[in-house]
Amino acid sequence: MSTAVQERPIALGSGHGGMAARRAVARWAWRLFRREWRQQAIVLALLALAVAATTVGLAVAANAPSAAGVFGTADHLVSLDGGDPRLAAGLATLRGSFGTVDVIEHGNKVPLPGSANGFDLRAQDPAGPYGAVMLHLDAGRWPQGPAEVALTRRVADALGLRLGGVWHRNDRDRTVVGLVENPLDLRDAFALVAPGQAGAPSRVDVLIRATDAQYRAKPRPDGASTQLRPGGEAGAASVLVLVLGAIGLLFVGLLAVAGFTVMAQRRLRALGMLGAVGAGHRHIRLVLLANGAVVGGAGALAGAAAGAVGWIGLGPLLEEPLGHRIDRFDLPWAAVLVAVLLAIVTAVAAAWAPARAAARIPVVAALSARPAPPRPAHRFAALGAVLLAAGLAALVLAQQTKVPYILGGVLVTAVALLLLAPAGIATLGRLARHAPLASRLALRDLARYRSRSGAALAAIALAAGIAAVVTLTAAVTVAKAAAPTGGNLPADQAVIWLSDGGMAGPVPAVEGPQLDTLRTRAAAIAAAVPDAALVPLVGATDPAWPLDRGGRPVAALAKPHEPGPGQPGGVVYSSRDMLGLFVATPELLAHYGIDPATIHADTDLLTPRASIDGYDVVPGRNSGWRPVLQQVPLPAYTSLPNALITEHGVAALHLSSQPVGWLLDAPAALTATQIDRAEQSAAAGGLSIESRPTGRDQAELATRATAAGIALALAVLAMTVGLIRSETARDLRTLTAAGARRRTRRALTAATAGSLALMGAVIGTAGAYLAVLAWYHAELHWLAHPPLLNLAAILAGLPLAAYLGGWLLTGREPRTIARQPLE
Repeated sequence: MSTAVQERPIALGSGHGGMAARRAVARWAWRLFRREWRQQAIVLALLALAVAATTVGLAVAANAPSAAGVFGTADHLVSLDGGDPRLAAGLATLRGSFGTVDVIEHGNKVPLPGSANGFDLRAQDPAGPYGAVMLHLDAGRWPQGPAEVALTRRVADALGLRLGGVWHRNDRDRTVVGLVENPLDLRDAFALVAPGQAGAPSRVDVLIRATDAQYRAKPRPDGASTQLRPGGEAGAASVLVLVLGAIGLLFVGLLAVAGFTVMAQRRLRALGMLGAVGAGHRHIRLVLLANGAVVGGAGALAGAAAGAVGWIGLGPLLEEPLGHRIDRFDLPWAAVLVAVLLAIVTAVAAAWAPARAAARIPVVAALSARPAPPRPAHRFAALGAVLLAAGLAALVLAQQTKVPYILGGVLVTAVALLLLAPAGIATLGRLARHAPLASRLALRDLARYRSRSGAALAAIALAAGIAAVVTLTAAVTVAKAAAPTGGNLPADQAVIWLSDGGMAGPVPAVEGPQLDTLRTRAAAIAAAVPDAALVPLVGATDPAWPLDRGGRPVAALAKPHEPGPGQPGGVVYSSRDMLGLFVATPELLAHYGIDPATIHADTDLLTPRASIDGYDVVPGRNSGWRPVLQQVPLPAYTSLPNALITEHGVAALHLSSQPVGWLLDAPAALTATQIDRAEQSAAAGGLSIESRPTGRDQAELATRATAAGIALALAVLAMTVGLIRSETARDLRTLTAAGARRRTRRALTAATAGSLALMGAVIGTAGAYLAVLAWYHAELHWLAHPPLLNLAAILAGLPLAAYLGGWLLTGREPRTIARQPLE
């Protein structure tokens, strides 16, 4: 017998229902969120905190100090020698080549009481096409005639002048008619006069806006030096903040996975009922994904609003540290939007795995609230091992300089550790057979609910790993500081520099009474160190080089390199392989035990090197210099003289001598207290101090990072164990009814927290150690003395604190458990 039906029978859960079904499911998910948002308050708060921190970080990055204080809105700065008779012709050439230009005249540097650098006498048009953003009038008016001047507040205070006062200089009187500032560089000290009123300028800067190709193609005056505005400063900082924010969101996402897994388990019967009335797998999955999107959107928007409000209050406080004025309402909204989208994507991605697992549970199993069987851990472990090898290889290839390899290696290594977490949970399950009853139940419960336990373990491992990386890298810095050789300076010496940048950049051209004053201040700094000697350091400079900020760069030996993308042609010199040329003065020769009588009359350079082939003398036109070398013993420190130029060499290159600082030589290693006092005295006297890092700051950083990592891991444990224990309330009621005492309940919670902490500390520390080994693969000897106390705190202190915390903070039977019936 056969039976015919008019329509094919409907298979429950196989239809899609169209858009109407998806809207109904999404509405149901929204109602569930409105009703149960308190259960997801932890995830909401963490997402909001991460987005708020990222928003503030992006605002700080967008307002970081930049080259705008020098270039304004231009992208090329051409410097001409003010004493060159061809100056007018050079300016005409630039105007003819580029049309609109902005000319800024700089007079000779004016000595500033209390500073070695002095201040700039500047003639500039306040309405200039490119430099107008570099001037702001705080009080009074702009100078207009030859007898008027406007001063910055720092200069006015140093000279004791106010509005209406008269500035006497070089038998010329100027009335102070305004107080001005460079809002893009608050540390810029200058006196502003009307255009053309700077007298005979020592240097003329011309601001130009042109592409690199246009600049190369147009005629330019001979002897002009060009500075190209660095590109992508704020963009690179914003990318770095977004990367750090993504790492923070990854951490939050791991906790969100555990939270969404618990919520899926709580809703399992409701989801089973939804499938029983005809909902398909996609509808069930959509319920949890929509919930993740709602949670992510609410947390992200709340975090962005909190971050914006926080920045509005924080912005004015950062003007002095950052050195420029800040528009509190000028936030990088595009980057903030990216951070909001990342948070939403993080929440949806965190909900994906629980949603996929819940959708695959059969309807009958869902109605009985039976959890899905855990997926095999070896698959995640295999993928994690492959990614770990790839991440470590990227860190090796980065060579500590290649940013794409560094970022890729860090992210891939972090993801690899996350994929290894399920294998750690499976290992805990296999070790359960050797544990006491309560601990056995706790470990097997973790293995049974591997999805939420694995996410929690990954978060703990990430926190421990970050703390271990900071600790290990700080230990390397401390080891380098403790090494008897290498580095910038020996431990018993320091350099008192005239310039903030040492030998890099222009060194103030001081002489006469000003030099005597600075020498007295340097002697006072040395007198604070018992039995310390002071040796003057003199550099060689090119007198034909135009003054820049009242100084000239010190001549140096440097290797030429091909220009990179965006650099203005010619050759490029790197500071990493540059040797400053110190003049072989009698004091310096005596300090290093070199007898002047042993120096040959035709010797140009004293150096321990056998050859300087491939080096040029910069700045200048001396790329073909072949000096006569004489080998002498000199210390192999980067900030000490490694090349001494003799009087014969100075005359051959037509250079001149210029003081650059003093070498402070102490009979014993300088203490941190002595260095701090010297730095304070130097800053008060307009000087700067360079010393060998003591490693004290790095050691404190390692201690704080260890404590922060442990605190973060304990916070994760508190949230995770709370979720786990809330989900096992039914099992706990059964144990209580069977006669389990408070001690058993304490042991369950303590074993859960302690085992997760121990496995997370082991995985995180092991991954951190592998990453640090890959990073320092070329100098592994610095890792010979690991920070044992800090590592012991992570590997032993964290599990012990977690176990004790779980034991002490639990044990009391909640009333809600006692009042609920057994099922």
